[in-house]
Amino acid sequence: MNDTNSENMAQNSTVIDNAVVDNALVNKIVPNNKVADSAVPKVAGISNRVWVITGASSGFGLALTRAALNAGERVLGTGRDMSKFADLQESFGNCFIAVQHDVRDTDAVHKVIDRAVADFGRIDVLVNNAGVGQVGTAEEVTDAQLKDMLAQHLFGPAALVRAALPYMRKAGSGSIVQMSSQGGRGSFPAVGSYSAGKFALEGWSEALAAEVKVFGIKVLIVEPSRFRTEFNSSDVLLKADENAEYDSVVADIRADMLGSDGKQEGDPDRAATVIRRVINDQDAPLRLPLGAEAVRNLKRIYGDNLASAERWAELSQSADFPGIAPSSRPGR
Repeated sequence: MNDTNSENMAQNSTVIDNAVVDNALVNKIVPNNKVADSAVPKVAGISNRVWVITGASSGFGLALTRAALNAGERVLGTGRDMSKFADLQESFGNCFIAVQHDVRDTDAVHKVIDRAVADFGRIDVLVNNAGVGQVGTAEEVTDAQLKDMLAQHLFGPAALVRAALPYMRKAGSGSIVQMSSQGGRGSFPAVGSYSAGKFALEGWSEALAAEVKVFGIKVLIVEPSRFRTEFNSSDVLLKADENAEYDSVVADIRADMLGSDGKQEGDPDRAATVIRRVINDQDAPLRLPLGAEAVRNLKRIYGDNLASAERWAELSQSADFPGIAPSSRPGR
C-alpha cells in the first residue's frame, strides 16, 4: 500500500488488536440495514448467513455461491471478470454483491471485507477459493512462477483472513473455509509449485484453527480431488516452459492434467452441499478430503507416512541426548 493510501486509511480507521478496520464498521456487527432481512428470501431451517467467497465466478466458488443464495443467504463474491456475475446479479439482486479483486492484491483485501460488512452487516463465512494450477518440474518453474503460486494460495488467503478476523471475533462466531487440494498433503512430479502453495496454506491454517477456536471461529481445510471445474482447461491451467530432459518423467502427467478437462468425476454442486453440511456440524473436522480419489490417496499417504515413522522411530529417537525426556510443548 502506498503512503498516500496509508494516510487516508489512518484518518478513517482504527486498530482492533493490530488489525486496521474502518471506524464506521467497527461496531456494525448487526443485521444489515441496507438490505433488509425481510427482503431476503427465506428457506425453512436455514440461517440468513453472509458469505464472502473468492473466485466466485466459476468452479467451487460458483457452486457455493449458488447454494448459499438458493438457501436464502447472502453472498459477496469476488472475481477478475465482472461480466461473469451478470446472471447472479439479475437472479438474486441485492442478496449478491460482486467485487472485482485479484487474490494476489493483498493491499485491497479491506475493500472486500469492509464492503461485505457495510452492505450486509456482518461476515459469517469466508471461503478462500480463488487460485489456479500450474504444471512444471522444479527445474522448469521460475522464481517468479513459484512466488505467484504462493501469492495466490497463501499470501492472498492469509490477508483476507486477517481482514475478516476482527469482525468474526467481535461477533463471537464464524467459519473460514480454505480450499486446498489433495495436493496440499501429498505431491507428485510436475505439480510441486502448486503443492508448495497448498502445503503452506494447510500449515498456516492448522495453526490458525487453534488460535481462533476460543473466539467461536471454526476453520475447515477442504482437500478436493478432480472436480469438473475449469482447473484443468488449457486456457486456465498454467504451464512452465518444458525441458525435454524431463519428458520421460512427466510427459504422461502433463498430458493427463490437460486431458482430464471435462471428464473429472467430481461434481462441484454436490461438493458445495457437502461443504455446507460439514460447516454446520459441531464436530466438523479440520481437514475434509473431497471426492473418492482424495479419500483413497490421502489414506494411502497417511498410512505410508505412519509406516515410515514407525520403521525409523528407533534410529530417529537416538539423536536425543541420553536420559532426557522428549519435549512436551504447549499447544501440541
